[in-house]
Formats: sequence, C-alpha cells, structure tokens
Amino acid sequence: MARGDFYGSLGVGRSASQDEIQHAYRKLARQYHPDVNKDPSAEERFKEISEAYDVLSDPDQRRRYDAFGADFRQVPEGADPQTWARARAGAGAGGGPRGGGWRTAGPEGERVYTGGMGGVGGEGVDIDEILEGIFGGRAGRGRGARGGWGPIPGADQEAELVLTVEEAYRGGQRTVTLAGPDGTRTLDVTIPPGVTDGQRIRLAGQGGQGTGGARPGDLYLVVRLAPHPRYRVEGRDLYVDLPLAPWEGALGASVPVDTPGGEATVTVPKGTSTGRRLRLRGRGLPDPRGKPGDLFAQAKIMVPRKLTKEERHLFEELAGTSKFDPRRGSS
Repeated sequence: MARGDFYGSLGVGRSASQDEIQHAYRKLARQYHPDVNKDPSAEERFKEISEAYDVLSDPDQRRRYDAFGADFRQVPEGADPQTWARARAGAGAGGGPRGGGWRTAGPEGERVYTGGMGGVGGEGVDIDEILEGIFGGRAGRGRGARGGWGPIPGADQEAELVLTVEEAYRGGQRTVTLAGPDGTRTLDVTIPPGVTDGQRIRLAGQGGQGTGGARPGDLYLVVRLAPHPRYRVEGRDLYVDLPLAPWEGALGASVPVDTPGGEATVTVPKGTSTGRRLRLRGRGLPDPRGKPGDLFAQAKIMVPRKLTKEERHLFEELAGTSKFDPRRGSS
C-alpha cells in the first residue's frame, strides 16, 4: 500500500459508497485505537485511518483527492488535473542540464521550480506552457528576483487542537493561539459537532503566505481528544463503566447513566454480571454526514465496604440459602 493511499488505508475500493467507507473506518478504529491496541505501531495506524476517513467522508476533499492524489492539498483551486499531472511527471524526470524539479524554499515552504529553461527531462515539454495551465497564465510573466515561476500559492500547515470529549460531542466556538516564526496569532475556530480523534479542521487561507500575490495556504487543525475520567473513545463509540448493586445485577433494574448529551436510562437485564456491555444506540459522538456512534455501558457489580447489621444478616441468609457458585458457573 503506497503512502497516502487513503482507499488502501481503509481497505475499500475507489468506488466505495459513504456507508462502506464509514463501516470500514469504524471497524478499523476499534481495532487500532491506542486505548485498545497496545502495539507500538497501532497509534500511527490509527492516525492514518483517521486521516483517510476525514478526506474520503468529505465529498469535496474526496473529489480533489481522486483528481490529484495524495498531494491534493498543495494543488491550487481551479487547476486542471491533466496539466498538473504533466507538470509533476516532467518536473521529476530531469537529471541533465535540461532537467529540473520542484523544491521547497523560503520560510513559508513555497514550491519553486528549479529546472531547465527549454523543457523538462529532455522531452521538449515547455515549462512555461505547463505552469501557465496550472497558475492561470501568470507563469511566463511572473519571473522575478526570487527566481521562481510567477505567483506561487502558500503552503498548507498543521497544528494540533486538544479537545475534551464534551467539546468534541457538542462542537462550538474555540479561540486558539498559535506560535510561529513571526510571533503568535489568535484565531476563532468553529468546531463541528462530533469531531473525532485525528480528524482535521480546515481553516482556509490561514496557512503559509503565497508569493507574488498568490493565495495563502490553508491551516489544518488536527483534533486530539484528551483522556477522560469517565469515557473511553473508539472512533465515534463511547464506553463508560456502569456501577451496579448486586441486587440490580441479579434482579434487573433501570438505572441512570451520564452521557455527553445528558442523562439517559439504561435497562439492566436480570442476571447481569460485571463486564456485560449494554448498548445505548446513537448516544455516542454525532456524525453530521452519517449515523452517530453508540454508547456502551459496561456493568461493574459493586458491594458496600461496610455493612449494617441488617445488611450483614441478609447477606448471610443469602449465602446460606443460595446454591450459586460463581467459580463453577452454576445458577
């Protein structure tokens, strides 16, 4: 699987539907989430899966990825896919005096062509013609003191955004301060409800500055969910412990459980033991483009640390009457 192959990361074909993409993501997220999978490579695999889902679940990003491949974020808006492919193929084919390529130059990481004047890779391709197709006809007119080929769009940038589970659930506004080579800057960020760990929030035009009047790049905020004292997160599903009294597990009960969206009621079946998972459908993280995740309440039978006389008497009476042996599984 090539690096940046988002379809390969999720194990789906290029014609996969949104439901198939979501199903594949949720299955892999459960398998590789660092809270569940302790393999040292699991966290990196989880980030790869999350990035792939973030792109392929967004129709606009998926369209650009299908057209331009893994470098789609670097491609200017309105660029023609065939022209861009010619430029990429030609720029990487050099080696002789007419050869050349793209390099990153300058503090903002702008892309500059460093190749020959008459063609690319000795194949007689006019670099002015190629760049004219990509950058709107400005390449031949824009050569200046920097030695570039006209206005070059700014580079995309990334930064991490740490959120609580509650913030990820409800979304909302957040003010973030970012430090950079030119000092700090403050941005107001709109967080969509239901963002997941590893998902990217795009801030258009907030990346590196372009040259020659070209547009700036975009800033991508990579969401990281902070550890939570109550919830464990796997993709969009949430897991929470559900403390139960012995008689609630034995007799069944309806008990309250906290969720990020407010209190809910879970029905505990008779004969529930520690470890049993009770599903509350749709009470996990929401998904604006599909089904929300679920919340799983995991039963945890608790006993009182200190017993009253009456409680001790009742437990002793039960111990003398019951034929139940948990070590043998008898009922």
